[in-house]
Amino acid sequence: MVNVTIAGGSGQVSQEIIDALLESKKHHITIFSRKSTPPALTSSEIFWRTVDYSNKDDLTKALEGTHTLLSFIQILSDPDQASQKNLIDAAIAAGIKRFAPSEYGSKGTVNMPWWYGKEKVREYLEEVNSKEQVLEYTLFQPGLFLDYLAFPHKTSKHVEPLQTVFDFQNRRAIVVNGHDDAIMTFTTVKDLSNIVAKAIDYEGEWPKAGGIMGNRVKVSELLDIGQRVRGRPFNVDYVNTEDLEAGNLNTSWGLEAVHRAVANDQASAMLKAVSIGILLSSTKGAWDISNDWSEIFPDYSFNAIEDFLTAVWSDKP
Repeated sequence: MVNVTIAGGSGQVSQEIIDALLESKKHHITIFSRKSTPPALTSSEIFWRTVDYSNKDDLTKALEGTHTLLSFIQILSDPDQASQKNLIDAAIAAGIKRFAPSEYGSKGTVNMPWWYGKEKVREYLEEVNSKEQVLEYTLFQPGLFLDYLAFPHKTSKHVEPLQTVFDFQNRRAIVVNGHDDAIMTFTTVKDLSNIVAKAIDYEGEWPKAGGIMGNRVKVSELLDIGQRVRGRPFNVDYVNTEDLEAGNLNTSWGLEAVHRAVANDQASAMLKAVSIGILLSSTKGAWDISNDWSEIFPDYSFNAIEDFLTAVWSDKP
């Protein structure tokens, strides 16, 4: 049993992981929040603490006694990543053993500007550990949530469904010309949460890369799965790399459901950017996740992509 502190505990992914930790009944959990405790999230099993991420001294004091620190600070709301850098400094000063920055997505961030902040945090972690390791850390990277392929159906307790360029509801997809063999990694929210909970208990050193490979498939294989699960081939809009690089998305349809962290007046531009970013980054290996945690826990059984999608779509028109 260790003391686990979670920075940013009101987010959707963090709530899923908090549930997994509570289910294990093994750890003391403290949650940092910029605001007062959300009433819907109060629990006798959780200690909430209001913090100021700009005050390193207060953060250090708040982190005293913590063994493992998980960050879920929203990248988009912290453009210079000052909050996470301060959190890292405070973690080192407080003598924390393990830290996980706000990741929970792709391996690379190329062509995905909304995630460029992750690179700043990765670089900072390398910098503070350049002479000697002062903070053990891992980058929890599950690829794209498999739950998103169930859109608009919700398959997890907290994470809301989002659209992707693979639209199982309408049996359609957007694919980059000549890149049907691009690799995508899909992991359910539940599997990510379980692996994080197991990682807290793991006594060995955390792997820095932190890949969680639930399912690794080529785009062409995903379309084949879609045909079997949904009963007929997908309609595919093929786009050219040159157009995408120029910021043009010439398709018959586009994404409509935006993440709640995006302001309404930015939604349209963000949805286009996300589509272009996922498509281009997939051709450059950003979603070909390593299997670091999968190898550490070889007996763990991940939700298989076709079984999961069959269960979701078998009774849907």
